[in-house]
Amino acid sequence: MSRKNKKSKNLQLILLGGVGEIGKNMFVLRYGRECIIMDAGLKFPDESMLGVDIVIPDISYLLEQDLEILGIILTHGHEDHIGAMPYIIEELQAPIYGTRLTLGLLKAKFMEHPVNNIELNEINPDQKLVLSNNFKLDFFRTNHSIPDSVGVAVETPVGTIVYTSDFKFDQTPVDGKITDYYKLAELGRKGIIAALIDSTNADRPGYTYSEKKVGESINEIFRLSQGRIILATFASNIHRIQQVVNAAVRYDRKVCVVGRSIVNSVEISTELGYLNIPKGVLVDTDKVSDLPPDKLALITTGSQGEPMSALTRISQSEHRQVGIKQGDTVIIAANPIPGNEKLVARTVNNLFQLKAKVIYQPVSGVHVSGHGSEEEIKMMLNLLQPKCIIPVHGEYRQQANCSIIAQKLGMAEENVFLTKPGNVIEFTDSRGRMVGSAPAGRVLVDGFGIGDVGEVVIRDRQMLSEDGIVIIVLAMDPEKQKVLAGPEIITRGFVYVRESVDLLEGAKGELSKTIDKVNQQKLVEWGKIKSKVRDTATSYFYEHTGRKPMIMPIIIDVPNSSGK
Repeated sequence: MSRKNKKSKNLQLILLGGVGEIGKNMFVLRYGRECIIMDAGLKFPDESMLGVDIVIPDISYLLEQDLEILGIILTHGHEDHIGAMPYIIEELQAPIYGTRLTLGLLKAKFMEHPVNNIELNEINPDQKLVLSNNFKLDFFRTNHSIPDSVGVAVETPVGTIVYTSDFKFDQTPVDGKITDYYKLAELGRKGIIAALIDSTNADRPGYTYSEKKVGESINEIFRLSQGRIILATFASNIHRIQQVVNAAVRYDRKVCVVGRSIVNSVEISTELGYLNIPKGVLVDTDKVSDLPPDKLALITTGSQGEPMSALTRISQSEHRQVGIKQGDTVIIAANPIPGNEKLVARTVNNLFQLKAKVIYQPVSGVHVSGHGSEEEIKMMLNLLQPKCIIPVHGEYRQQANCSIIAQKLGMAEENVFLTKPGNVIEFTDSRGRMVGSAPAGRVLVDGFGIGDVGEVVIRDRQMLSEDGIVIIVLAMDPEKQKVLAGPEIITRGFVYVRESVDLLEGAKGELSKTIDKVNQQKLVEWGKIKSKVRDTATSYFYEHTGRKPMIMPIIIDVPNSSGK
């Protein structure tokens, strides 16, 4: 950021995530030294990020600038909106604001990743929140695939910015709480500089179906099924879990919840009153084998084919308490997230091989999206009437479709900002413009390490996974600066040693020639010796195998033992 931007009293929006990619949402609104953060989510690694557990936003901009963070506003409890909080909150040390269920789910995360000195503040859609003279917040209820979801309107000295977060217009929501149309229209009437619009389904025409459509499909499956029913869904989809419970009660089945994350979600939602399960309906997993097949329904994790999830382990006959029986009906009540298609397909294939009946998308009605389609985006824009829009949440193609939708409604193309992580947009009371960029790379979390695995490590892991490793060991006298013994060659993941004796012996011969030259040249820098050994081995193995394994020369000190 330039010095001018540091001192600017214009309103700035810094997009640290949530644009051009799925997940990892984080948006910063800044006026002078004051700022607020809206959402702080994670994303799951793609197949190139070997060994990485999760990806969180880069918060270096927030740490490097001389900023007063007034608060972190969490719009709902999905991982891509709250999942980064345990990893960043202690560095940011800012108060957190969220609805009751959102904070309940967040507290559970803080128990798994202990943090200190955290201030949690409950909000509701009917209240206003004044953080300073420059930031006055108003909230509005939205419909999404999790209860207690809200959007936020931020009144600033320059004007009002609206962040819709994830939304759809569900006229018949499971909990009966519809979107606050009146407040949206009132915000539009007063005037909005810019709106951050959920563009996830901007490339889908029409409207997104109501969640109650899924309830109808679930009821029909329960009515027709004679064996056990196993339904996999997102742990946070409380409305869907409620509809499964309702169907189980209606058709006299007990319900067993399998999978740590979904067990936690059910416990928290029940305790806070968002999930209603009649007494005696829930049973423990150790009671599963005692119940007749037509008297049991299981709700589990694994709708995305996650390797360690309950459904994946069940499909591989590796779950300790639940196995597939012929006659079971398995429902995968979710669409595969982009990148997870192969994992889901593998799980479905495994289930079919175990003689289960599998009901899955897109060949069934067991899932609807939590995001609005084209007509709902039009409705949101018509209600808000913003001067500018910033499509967020979707991939670039969906942001581009959101731009097309806005232009259909008469918005000028220059007032639609198609962005990428790190973009900074500055607003006056009449327009917005791109003014620069901020650090917004990905921070990789691997085990207990946060950010210690970078691009170099990922490249090394990719190389190891593709062509393996060759370790070349040399013994060297540090006083005479002479190679005394070697090379010895150790390989892993490169070739099968017993069938590659000639190849490795040939490599030793070439390396011995290089070592003779090193001794003749009396090279004293071990770095140069390693480089020559690496170059020789790389060239030899590529010429003979067409592969490029990682070459790791190791030099061992062998001091002169004669004492002379």
